[in-house]
Amino acid sequence: MRPVLSLLLVTTLWTLPQLSNATEITNLTVSQTPKASYLTLDGTIEAAKAATVSAQTSGRIVRLNFDVNDLVPAGASLLEITSIEQGAELAAAEASYARTKALDVEAQQTLTRYQALFPQGAISKGAMDQAIANAKSTQQAASAALAQVTKARENLKYTIVAAPYAGVMTARHVEEGETVTVGQPLLSGYATDKMRVVMQVPQQYRQALIDAKTVQVSLADGREFNIDNAQIFGFSDNQTHAYKVRLPLPDNTPTLLPGSWVKARFVIGQRPQLHIPSSALYSVNELTGVYLKVGDRYVLQQVRIGASQHGEVEVLAGLQNGDVIASNAYHVLLQHQH
Repeated sequence: MRPVLSLLLVTTLWTLPQLSNATEITNLTVSQTPKASYLTLDGTIEAAKAATVSAQTSGRIVRLNFDVNDLVPAGASLLEITSIEQGAELAAAEASYARTKALDVEAQQTLTRYQALFPQGAISKGAMDQAIANAKSTQQAASAALAQVTKARENLKYTIVAAPYAGVMTARHVEEGETVTVGQPLLSGYATDKMRVVMQVPQQYRQALIDAKTVQVSLADGREFNIDNAQIFGFSDNQTHAYKVRLPLPDNTPTLLPGSWVKARFVIGQRPQLHIPSSALYSVNELTGVYLKVGDRYVLQQVRIGASQHGEVEVLAGLQNGDVIASNAYHVLLQHQH
């Protein structure tokens, strides 16, 4: 049994004056057709690259160059740590290397001379063996001293903390003048060039997602993306028993903010559906209906609608196969039916 239309609405409709330039009403016969059924889930945007930079040397912070929410270029100096101690260590390592290198050069030259004199019997076997051992020892000592120089030089570089990639700084864990130690967190941030959507898919729809291959992602600002390389985790959450899914978004997509909610949907099967053009709907306050043709007149029939896409809307209740409706509800309002 169809819902009874309010008499006030019908009376209002038929008392509208006829407009001379009214558009002719066209009819549409509705019918159910098998169409794809979608599962729509909530997801959030997150950065594919996010990190917390930690101290690799100890010292006091003398300068902070960026603050929270600042856009940081790749390789930019984030903060600086006192470098007096590290500089002194580098100078000492370089001096030690210079001394051991000089000893090594002398030992190698002595060995070369002994090798020329030994066949002539001018050098004893013991002296020759001592020269060989001394040359190897000084060579190894020079290599060890050079390693210490490299270590001291890197330790000095650690006093300037650089951004690993371009992005936005999200947290500052230290203040200027604070003394830090090795491993202490300093700053956090994320890269803006790579974003992804993360969502939880119920266990019973995991295979449907694999079969669908494509996920439609809709942002709050109306932008839509078709993602065909969804990354489905091979294990479920212990509490929800849902599978985590990552949907990589196109690189360098502008104005994507981590934490923003999005809608993601994918095909889970087919079912008979009834779709009509969005233009056939008439909405006023909380009433949504269509103009159903009954005989030679049109009656406002209330309907319950579902999702809309590409200019069409699904009708969940209020219409059935074979019903004839006006394809444009507002054309009915522009004409007086007798």
